[in-house]
Amino acid sequence: MATLTIRLPDDKHERLTQLAQTRGISVNKLMEEFSTKAIAEFDTFNRFQVMTSKGDIQQGLALLDKLDASF
Repeated sequence: MATLTIRLPDDKHERLTQLAQTRGISVNKLMEEFSTKAIAEFDTFNRFQVMTSKGDIQQGLALLDKLDASF
């Protein structure tokens, strides 16, 4: 496991601490959850780009429909 040090303004750190407390988790776990979501979004974007680069319009539109359905 790696260690990551980030610098945040004090007010932002306090708000993240409060958010973590309301969820009943540590700030470390909150950051892990945020990073997991960001990586999933990044992977989805990359998969979409690969599909569109292959010129398969129907697969791309189907993926967009799937994303729309998740909201």
